[in-house]
Formats: sequence, structure tokens, C-alpha cells
Amino acid sequence: MTMSAGSAGWYLRRLSRMGPQEVGGRVGDAVRRRRWRSAPPDCPSVTGARFTAVLPAGTIAAIPPDAAKRLVAEADRLMAGHVEYFGVVREDLADPDWWYDPKTGRRAPWGYAFDVPYRNEDAVGDVKQIWELSRHQYLTVLAAAYAITGDGRYAERVAEHLRSWWAANAPLRGVHWTSGIELGIRLLSWVWIRRLLDGWPGAAGLFEGNPVALNQIWHHQRWLAAFPSRGSSANNHVIAEAAGQYAAACAFGWFPSSARWAADALRSLERHLRGNTFGSGLNRELATEYHGLVLELGLAAVAEADAAGRPVPASIRLVLLRKTDALAAVVDNRLRPPRQGDADDGHGLVVDGTGTDRWASLLATGDAVFGRLDWWPAVTGTDVRTPLLAALIKPAGLSVTRPARRPAHFADAGLTILRGPAEKIWCRCDGGPHGFLSIAAHAHADALSVEVRHDGVDVLADPGTYCYHGQPEWRQYFRSTLGHNTLRLDGRDQSVSGGPFLWTRHARSRVLFAETADASGGGTARWCAEHHGYQPSVHRRRVELTAASQELRVVDEVRGPRRAVHLAFHLGPAIAADLVANRAVLTWTRDGEDRSAVLDLPGQLSWQAHRGETDPPLGWYSAGFGRKEPATTLVGTGFTDGPARAREFTTVLRFRG
Repeated sequence: MTMSAGSAGWYLRRLSRMGPQEVGGRVGDAVRRRRWRSAPPDCPSVTGARFTAVLPAGTIAAIPPDAAKRLVAEADRLMAGHVEYFGVVREDLADPDWWYDPKTGRRAPWGYAFDVPYRNEDAVGDVKQIWELSRHQYLTVLAAAYAITGDGRYAERVAEHLRSWWAANAPLRGVHWTSGIELGIRLLSWVWIRRLLDGWPGAAGLFEGNPVALNQIWHHQRWLAAFPSRGSSANNHVIAEAAGQYAAACAFGWFPSSARWAADALRSLERHLRGNTFGSGLNRELATEYHGLVLELGLAAVAEADAAGRPVPASIRLVLLRKTDALAAVVDNRLRPPRQGDADDGHGLVVDGTGTDRWASLLATGDAVFGRLDWWPAVTGTDVRTPLLAALIKPAGLSVTRPARRPAHFADAGLTILRGPAEKIWCRCDGGPHGFLSIAAHAHADALSVEVRHDGVDVLADPGTYCYHGQPEWRQYFRSTLGHNTLRLDGRDQSVSGGPFLWTRHARSRVLFAETADASGGGTARWCAEHHGYQPSVHRRRVELTAASQELRVVDEVRGPRRAVHLAFHLGPAIAADLVANRAVLTWTRDGEDRSAVLDLPGQLSWQAHRGETDPPLGWYSAGFGRKEPATTLVGTGFTDGPARAREFTTVLRFRG
């Protein structure tokens, strides 16, 4: 199936995943875009605007010194013109070209925003590279450095870049006016820039006293009010749109429509936070980084509401509480969450320097806002964002029963965590839905996959995401069935792709049982699930983790006609493998200590190690968006036995020491 977006076939496939209400909304959007081309809306005049959503006294003094030091070091790198986005280093940050993609060397075309073919890398460049700088999250870092140090150089650089961006990106012109998530996150950045620059003499003249800034802020909010993400696209994007719109309408409430925008955005935020989140607290996209993004955006929106003295539905705080408890439940002993589904390194609010752990920061904020439970993992790191948000978010007594013990099985999400002794062995088992909404945009074809770590080191790894646009063969590989620790039949994915963010047929999975309590206490934890993505065949997988022997057993059973089998196990980049026949000896180092394991693979299959192959891609690991490195993948090939009896393939991983 083609992976290209924008072709006639793609539009037909995309249309097939929409309901009548969504189609009607998109028709209205198209009519509005045509009307705005010749008659764009005008910003009303504003007089007497004042910014009052300032930080409480003493907030900056509460920032831990080591977190402040990391932040200022990051700001100094930015001041020197250095930044890295998605594996590409930029040295032009002192005077950036807002439309330039340093990866391909292309510049996005000028013109009416809705004419820009932003999905076409040949015409625009890598749009993620172009958009990232214009989220202005590096400017929130510079503004925070000013707030901490009082050094006016940081504030002046922020002002210089904002004026440059506003001059180069007139409303509705160019690539930065094509995607609502970009506008929403940019508005949130502007709110925090204004807040963090409040002690600088030029702050009011840069924002509320600046007609250009007022015009930009109004047009951003008018755009978001007119073109919300709809229906099958209402995933994390709509959360970012609503959070940015709400933050701006509260903090920059200077326009006749501000009260209406705030009310509409809050309703949207409440509805979609609930809709995007399982009752267990996990994100319905089943993409862990988007769990973090949505949690960050929700906390930032609540902070704006409390700063403005506006009431927030208790349901919003409750969803954020559940998301925080769920995050605390699924991380490993090094506070790393699962690597599930798409990940594009997106953040809601950035005010920290390199070396600050994102997930520890979110748990620290959760502790400050909601209070930690006894079973939460300890958080020893520090950050800047937590004291800033905690200074604005007011305590709220939520009438809710929180988990008395650490959850390990999330039935609604189909996610199960098995843990070994002292929690050093961590295993994620996937028996959940294939993503969220009809297109499951950020899902991977990874039904029944496992992810195994030892003391935080990826042993059986989820390879990651790597890219979205412009490299279809790599996008296809990293979201494929072969690209995960599961079983493939007849060379096909379990689910059918219709484009880089579109699945036209979803594999259906169900967990048959999950017994999670025994391994951490010295016994055996068990999990079993099956999926029907290869009808008429059924793939069933059983996983057992035995604490005493530090042994993980994976049994794959296939019922149905005789079919070709590929069983893949992806090793983390730190793992060296010596494969002889169907046994692989795995070695790695953790904190200067040599560690090892033995992986006994099913003898009915022929095994081969693959590493860094490109035609087709196989044997890769992506630590972050835009970055990939060779890693060993073990692939076994053979056949099922056919309808007479089910065939089992048993894999045993034994950790030594």
C-alpha cells in the first residue's frame, strides 16, 4: 500500500474514515479558507491592554540552583547560535531563517497559507524542521534565563526574534499558518515569554503595547477558533489547539472575543481531554510521548485558569491526576516509560535545560500539584518547570479514590507491565486497541509486541519512530509489524496502512489473562493475549516472567492455515549479540558493570541477525525523532503447521547475575 499523503488515492482512503459530521465540518472549513483568501478577517483595535497573569512573588527564588544552572547553560548555547532539532544541528540561531529546513536545504514557499503543500518534502522541505523553531520554545528558555539572572541580553534576544518572526510571517501567509497544533503551542510559548519577561522594562512594549504583536495574537486565536481539528483528527492536536487558545484568551484577554474564545476552548479542552484518555489514565493514542505532551498541555492550561482566577471543571483536574498516576505506574526503575507508538519529541512547555529528565519533571509536578502516592517511584532530579507551574496551580480537593497499590494491568488500554525482583526486569506487553479514532494516526502495527529492559537498558527494544514525512520507506519500516517484537505472517502487517498517518484496517486484540503480582514477590507473573489481524489465522502469545530464575518465556501460538512466519526480536543499541544457530548470547554494560543474558530462540525457525540494513530497512533503533542508529535485530523464518494443529514457537530470555 502506498504511503504517500496528498494523492487522489490517499484522499479517497482518508475520506472513507470520516463520518458525515466531520465531512460537513471540513466542507465548511474549505469555504472559509476560500473566503479568507480574498477577505481576511481584521483585528479589532485594542486600547489599555495590561498583562496581569504574573508569577507570584518568590517563585523564581524557589527554583533549585542546579536546575537553574542547567537552564542558563542551555540559554547561553542558544545565545551563541547553536541548537539541535531532530538530529540536525543549526548554527544560525543568532539570526534564523524562519522558513529554512537545514536538513534538506530547502525553503518553504511564500503564499497563501492554505496553498502551501506542507506534506510535500520536495516542495517545502522537512516541515517538522521548519515548524520546530517557530514553536518558540527556545525563546521560553531564554525568557526563563532572564527571569533567573536578570540579564537583559536574554530578553533583548527574545524581543529581537519575536519581532523578526512577526515581520516575516504575516497572518495567513506561509507554512507557519497551516497547522493548528503549531499555532496553539506557539501561543502558549508567547504567554510564558510575556510572563517570564515581566520584570524587563521592554516587556509591555513588546506585547500589549505593540500593534504588530496584538495583530499576531488575535489572528492566531481567530485561526484556532475557525479551524479546529475535527472528528478522526481530534487527537493530541486538538488538545494543543484548545490549551493554547485557552491560555492566550486568559492571559491576553484584551479582545472583544476573548471571553467567548476562552469559554469555547475550555469546553473543547474538557471534552477532548476526557475523550483522549482511558479511564485508567493512559492516553488513548497508545503513544507514550503523546501521553506526556497532553499532560504537559493540560497542566499548563490549568495554570492559566488559576492565574486568571477562572473556574475549571473538576473533570479536567481529575483526568490530569489519573494521567499522572498512570505515568508513575508504568515507568521502569530508571523512570523511563514505554516506547510505544509514535514519538516526535513534542513538548507543551519548555523552560528547562539539557539534562533535565522529562518524565521525572512531570512526576515532580504531579507531586507538587496532586501529591504523590506511597507506591510512586522516587524522583531525585530537579527542574525549573515544576516550581513555575506549582506557583500558579491552586490546590483542589478532588473527590476521587486513587490506586492503593501500583497498577500493572491497564485493561482498557490493553497494556500490562511485568516486573522482576527489585524491579530491575521490566516487561511491557501490548494487547490493546490499534490506536485512537478511525485513522489511528500515531499507532504502529505492533499487536502482542513485548518490550523488555534490565535496569533501564533496552534489551528487547521498541525501535521507535524516526520520521513522519518525506521518507516513506523508513516511516513504513518503523511502524511495521516486522519493526516490532512480534510475529508476522505472509510478509504482511497485522493492520493495513493507507498513508503515513492513516490505517484503513485495524487488528483487533484482546487480553485473555494478566497475573502481575507474583514476579516482584518472587513467583511468576503471566500474561496472555491474541489478535485477529491475520484472519482466518489467530496469533496468541503467552508471556511468563519468573523471578527466581530471572527468566522470561514467550510462547507464540498460531492457529489457522499453513503460512509463512517471521518472528522478530529487536535488541537495544547497547546490546551486543553472538548468534549461533538458535541461541544468542547478549552482553552489555551498565554503570561500568558487565551484564549478560542468553536468548534461546524457537528451533523450528531459521535465525539470522540483521544490523543497519537499508534495502529494505532492518536492524535500526531511533532514540529520538530524526535520529537512528544501527542495532541488532534477530529474525526467524519458517512456516506454521496448517489447520491440523496449532504451532507453538517458544523463546526464553534468561538474565545472568
